[in-house]
Amino acid sequence: MHPPETNGFSWPLLLQWSHLVYDSLTTNDDVVLFVKGVNIHQGTNRKPSELRCVFGDDASNGVRTAVTTSMQEVFRCPRPEQTAVPQAEPIKVSLEIVTENKVVPSVAYYTPPRRLESKKGKSLLCANTMVYNVAKFLREWVIYHSKIGVEKFLLYDNGSDDDLQQVVEELVKEGFDISTYFWAWPKTQEAGFSHAAIYAKEVCTWIIYIDVDEFVYTLSWANLSKPSTSLLQSLLARNSSRFGQISINCREFGPSEQRVHPVMGVTQGYHCRRRHHNRHKSIVLLDAIDDSLLNVVHHFKLRRGYKTKRFISDHIVVNHYKYQAWPEFRAKFRRRASAYVLDWTQKLNPKSHDRAPGLGFSAVEPDGWPQKFCEVHDHGLKNLARKWFGLETGSGYKMAWQR
Repeated sequence: MHPPETNGFSWPLLLQWSHLVYDSLTTNDDVVLFVKGVNIHQGTNRKPSELRCVFGDDASNGVRTAVTTSMQEVFRCPRPEQTAVPQAEPIKVSLEIVTENKVVPSVAYYTPPRRLESKKGKSLLCANTMVYNVAKFLREWVIYHSKIGVEKFLLYDNGSDDDLQQVVEELVKEGFDISTYFWAWPKTQEAGFSHAAIYAKEVCTWIIYIDVDEFVYTLSWANLSKPSTSLLQSLLARNSSRFGQISINCREFGPSEQRVHPVMGVTQGYHCRRRHHNRHKSIVLLDAIDDSLLNVVHHFKLRRGYKTKRFISDHIVVNHYKYQAWPEFRAKFRRRASAYVLDWTQKLNPKSHDRAPGLGFSAVEPDGWPQKFCEVHDHGLKNLARKWFGLETGSGYKMAWQR
């Protein structure tokens, strides 16, 4: 069979997601590129000297600048001289692997510096997370954390198709400071966090990187009649100038006999957890983050001279409502957010801490799911949230986040 006649027409290059420059961010000093397929394995990175940034649609004649850092999917290089590239039109930017004489295909463009705007000035503490279809969970997470010290929320929307934007708009009208950034790229959580560290630097001093099913809590708040924005911010104010990151252990909660999403919220519906901690989350001083922007989701690499402060588990924890009612947990089988964590359906590394014990590789509810991961009954945050946010209304008892 002969190929069809093209009459001189050349088909466009078919881009492959596994090998692509997918985004860029310009700062006052340099350009940050986000690239799949160059540093493939976690912990193994090409040397910056093996790479160049290329500015221009025609890579063969493009302007090249040296790569200064190469970590995971994040690469940095100086901006080209203003006289070397057109100023009035978008310019494609890519990455050249010098040792292979190959330029990575790109959908990214070199643009003027972009940064998060804020009408309220610079915040001491912001929260950042990557989200997908979290509309039903968002109000509880935002209202709770805003009352204990988070001033601004930055959501990287990973292609949601629920009512996320409507819920965000409602919360903004109620006075909460929330911004969304459309981040369509799958399995790029680490890169998204690196992007946020640059994008939000002008309006956030610290960022807490937690998901919408994670809530910061300490038993020492139990006697407080109402929340205070100083509860989290005081941790930062007392922080030594040597510390650039605060690490908090996570407690993982199970389904707690729930079979559907609890109408009063996750803090009220899930109250039984595993005994031991797993993983941690961090609050990061943006000025302390290393130029490479290297992170492993749970923490960042810091500049020389800064240290990480690790809280003991009884001082403060993150309640992670990880193993929820089966219909909610099953939705996670769509994919994992991290670039370096296997998707649930991939039949590899079955004993990984990132997997659900006993679950297997398919989205089939295991026997006894509602009772799983229940070793300690923990009503601490449930009772505290009820005291702080419970409301008697004409239609009955509700939480502040219920509509």
